[in-house]
Amino acid sequence: MRILVINPNTTQSMTAKIGEAAASVASDATQIIAVNPADGPPSIEGYFDEVFAIPGIIAEMGKAPAADAYVIACFDDTGLDAARCATEAPVIGIGEAAFHMASLVAGKFSVVTTLARSVPAIEHNLAKYGLASRCAKVRSSEVAVLELERPGSNARHRISEEIARAISEDKAEAIVLGCAGMADLAHSLSEEHGVPVLDGVVCAVTLAESLFKVGLKTSKIGGYAAPRGKRFAGMFAPLSPTEAEIV
Repeated sequence: MRILVINPNTTQSMTAKIGEAAASVASDATQIIAVNPADGPPSIEGYFDEVFAIPGIIAEMGKAPAADAYVIACFDDTGLDAARCATEAPVIGIGEAAFHMASLVAGKFSVVTTLARSVPAIEHNLAKYGLASRCAKVRSSEVAVLELERPGSNARHRISEEIARAISEDKAEAIVLGCAGMADLAHSLSEEHGVPVLDGVVCAVTLAESLFKVGLKTSKIGGYAAPRGKRFAGMFAPLSPTEAEIV
């Protein structure tokens, strides 16, 4: 199968990291294609950035209509509902995937994300997915997303300190890393702290493969129905939905 892994921001080094994490757990028969839009924010830190990333997600999906599944590699699950409207194939958000997997291996988990401004969006998603009661706390490490890409940054140390506090103060039994840019840290942090530390990228790829294997697709009735054909104005004209363009 082919999985298109979309990093919704424009930072190519992060896309490469995400692609490596995805490929590390993919089956031999699975092809991972990691991409990012050419236009949009270099990082997604809160509601404002999300808005400008969503057109790029839909555009990247349109370039790969033959993909068997799509992964949205932003922990806020940016544009996830819109992406599910655009295809019959499974679309997995790394936040939702990590939450569900954490709930299977721990009674309570905490989320350690980047900046405090991202906490409300994550809390909103937990409630939306029906998993708020399983999350002990959403914590910010006050690490900017792009710090995760900067050589010599102390980002990992600050994330590790926040994990220690989550285990001690929240009584968290597992930790969910709240940013795709942390994908390369999960294994070492799990070994360091002695609890499951989940990265949403690998969780999402694994779930995408499972849905494909059992033949499940996105429902096309109700909220995830294909968009009605209409002509968008101005700069969004190329994204105008027509039945032929639904992937």
